Amino acid sequence: MPEDQPFDLAGCLDRVRKRDQDAARDLVEHLHPLVIRIARAHLPRRVAEEDLAQEIFLKMFTRIDQYQGNVPFTHWVSRIAVTTCIDQLRAQKRRPELRWADLSERETQVLDSAVSNENDVAPDDALEARELVHKLLDRLSPQDRLVIQYLDLDQKTIAEISALTGWNQTLVKVRAFRARRKLQRFYRELTESERL
Repeated sequence: MPEDQPFDLAGCLDRVRKRDQDAARDLVEHLHPLVIRIARAHLPRRVAEEDLAQEIFLKMFTRIDQYQGNVPFTHWVSRIAVTTCIDQLRAQKRRPELRWADLSERETQVLDSAVSNENDVAPDDALEARELVHKLLDRLSPQDRLVIQYLDLDQKTIAEISALTGWNQTLVKVRAFRARRKLQRFYRELTESERL
């Protein structure tokens, strides 16, 4: 589209609805600055802005027949963009991900040491090891984190945890077992992602 011509949004939308690929490219080119600005303002962790923009455009094109013209088209697209960003943030909150790249250099060294079965943690690595443990614990549900915190970090007995939480002792044991399995899985995922 020539740059000296004003953008004909209504005509472009008509052509897009008729599956005109050139019109679709023109529409994306016209809306790209708006969509990128919204994506950057609401960008979830570890999501590339161009990937998020592509997802927004995909949703826009799949729903374009639903656009009635009651609001300006840019407002309609903005709503899709914000909703897509919020959905991404919710998904990350439900399943927070910890990747090798998220670790500091010292945490990486501590994890390398643990993976290679060097049992002794150097005193200067203790803080990094603790930070790494807390990053892994953050991925657990609040109840699972609490039981691991009490049992393994605070060294409380099953009976003490039961009294503190109101859970029966069997539930405490089951939660602890499941939480440890999740931590092992998170740890495996983290070490496997490093190998890729």
